[in-house]
Amino acid sequence: QVQLVESGGGLVQAGDSLRLSCAASGRTFSNYAMGWFRQAPGKERGFVAAITRSGSITSYVDSVKGRFTISRDNAKNTVYLQMNRLEPADTAVYYCAATIHWGSAARTERPYDYWGQGTQVTVSS
Repeated sequence: QVQLVESGGGLVQAGDSLRLSCAASGRTFSNYAMGWFRQAPGKERGFVAAITRSGSITSYVDSVKGRFTISRDNAKNTVYLQMNRLEPADTAVYYCAATIHWGSAARTERPYDYWGQGTQVTVSS
């Protein structure tokens, strides 16, 4: 089992920045690729970003490219999502997730075995 706990959400204004953290415990963190997903009110949960076990490869949904950065610190068992130039459309509950797989499917929920409880991000205009 892997336990994931997100933090760092909050209420900000458009153009502001936030950094989300996801702390992992349980099995060896470096064995898992990590992803961030989000769910806006009334919408399905969707992919935001993912990172390989070593952190050498990242992937982003087009709407956040150039604004968001995913990173990880395997020594601290933590994955981060740095979010810059936030927009009202970024308002959502953000979830981190862990998977032993990597590939094109890492942009979907299907391969992820473990999920956090989510953290709310609200961006006002």
